[in-house]
Amino acid sequence: ASSEMGKQLDSLADVVSFGVAPSLIVYQFLRLSFAKEENGIEVSMIWLTPALLIAAAGAYRLARFNLDSSQQYGFKGVPIPAAGLLIASLPMIYWHAESESLINLLLNKWFLYAVVIGVSWLMISKLPLMALKFTDASLKNNLPKIILLVFSLVAVLLLKWLAVPVIFIGYIILSLVFKKK
Repeated sequence: ASSEMGKQLDSLADVVSFGVAPSLIVYQFLRLSFAKEENGIEVSMIWLTPALLIAAAGAYRLARFNLDSSQQYGFKGVPIPAAGLLIASLPMIYWHAESESLINLLLNKWFLYAVVIGVSWLMISKLPLMALKFTDASLKNNLPKIILLVFSLVAVLLLKWLAVPVIFIGYIILSLVFKKK
């Protein structure tokens, strides 16, 4: 990623890994959601294609990132790896869920559409979000990152896979609370 060609190839790999793959995960969840309904197996592709918005929003976000040199110490919008990891956690949450209501939520098409719209909007938004790089050793400059780290450790211990969306939301909240003016 140190050359211009490397930067573009890195972004292309990110679009596939954190955009296309998560889109396919949501696509499969939507298929499962519709399969529960009467005649759900014959659902039109039109109802499944919104899953591709994640990949499209991720590609747009990366293109904007590559053209914007001001995002070195902070981000404008959710980075595509964070969005991709959030979506990639859904199958793990589903497989390890002990709550029937959580399983039903993950197989609810309206919840999945809301996830697609929300995650896609967060990627293309210009919300000021912190980069997780430690630039110095001062507590003042790293306090939100340290809080996020401690919060994440506690969440993982208590919530297992469900910690991923909780950490994602915590990251956004901490970024907005501690945003640099």
